[in-house]
Amino acid sequence: MGVTILAIESSCDETAAAVCTDGAILSNIIASQAVHEQYGGVVPELASRAHMQHIVPVVDQAIKAANIGLSDLNAIAFTKAPGLIGSLLVGTQFAKSLSLSLQIPLIGVHHMQAHVLANLIPTHQPSFPFLCLTVSGGHTQIVLAKSPLDLTVIGETIDDAAGEAFDKTAKLLGLPYPGGPLIDQYAKQGDPLKFKFAEPQIPDLNFSFSGLKTSVLYFLQKQTPEFIASNLADLCASVQHTIVQILLKKLVKAVNQTNVKQVCIAGGVSANSGLRNGLLALGAKKGWEVFIPDFSYCTDNAAMIAITGYHKFLQQQFESLSVNPSARAEW
Repeated sequence: MGVTILAIESSCDETAAAVCTDGAILSNIIASQAVHEQYGGVVPELASRAHMQHIVPVVDQAIKAANIGLSDLNAIAFTKAPGLIGSLLVGTQFAKSLSLSLQIPLIGVHHMQAHVLANLIPTHQPSFPFLCLTVSGGHTQIVLAKSPLDLTVIGETIDDAAGEAFDKTAKLLGLPYPGGPLIDQYAKQGDPLKFKFAEPQIPDLNFSFSGLKTSVLYFLQKQTPEFIASNLADLCASVQHTIVQILLKKLVKAVNQTNVKQVCIAGGVSANSGLRNGLLALGAKKGWEVFIPDFSYCTDNAAMIAITGYHKFLQQQFESLSVNPSARAEW
């Protein structure tokens, strides 16, 4: 008999559940929360309430889509950190209850570790060691992966994340939330070299995006609404180009320092076409082997929690029922 795991992800505004058997994803269900759009960002209280509404039907749908029963499960995996504490609590308490009622192990998963291991889901997988550029709304990291559970952060942002830079810039441009994907859409029609924005010079492998955001803010404050509207595509393309170049320059430095030439990306911003195309072009130029997850495994999802939970199950890394979620936690 194989190892079958139900995974639950509730770190922010996506309620997700997935089932995997021996690392193969059988189902991956996600319920999004449109309620936040009118506020221009995620409202934590509304997010936790929506998780409470969604979690039972989402888990039920994942179980049915996988064509299994609860009695077939060998463990329950869940996101324990980092994230919005109210959202995490909903998933944690549900996972605890199910683990207790079924008398099967409970597996806590770090959200960012799971993003990295999303690269182990596709058929075309990297071998170890590999480097992973993990880019999301709250995190920007370069991770050296020596095995599924031996992951080391060798570079990270010292202030803001790349995803936040996308979303805050979109807001400055008057685009609705979530703005990052809209910048990507407009950028496809614009000139990436039309406008020049600041690229912070941070030593070693760390990142900074606060200076870029300030550079964009000061530039836009000097412009008229008509100028911004008529140059929207070029502005989006230029901002996206700047962010992607900051990311890729650090990745080149990381490859040179580690001599690891298998390179992956992960996290919500890895769905950005500019980053994906830029990495593929850079990889071809440098002779790297590049791995890019399917779009469904880039943004928050439970399949990445399931694959991480599977590897933790193999090492018998279980949680007690006294485990509590954490808004921020080290790996």
